[in-house]
Amino acid sequence: MLARRRAFDAPRHLVWEALTKPDLLKRWLLGPPGWTMPVCEIDLRVGGKYRHVWRKEDGTEMGMGGVYREIVPPERLVATEVFD
Repeated sequence: MLARRRAFDAPRHLVWEALTKPDLLKRWLLGPPGWTMPVCEIDLRVGGKYRHVWRKEDGTEMGMGGVYREIVPPERLVATEVFD
């Protein structure tokens, strides 16, 4: 199992919101220029699923999703991650 940790110079509650609110996530979790995120679904509860789909200008899509395993706002977010 791979555990990732990152540190941000921002208030914890704002980082939490950026990771858990679709309207905010769609603003920063993008790839290179020309990509959008038309699908950003978050069911933020243990056992809930999330789904992200990115779309390139030419119609190419890439998706990923997973299941939330542990949620401790605003401290800890554990989820599976599977790419299409």
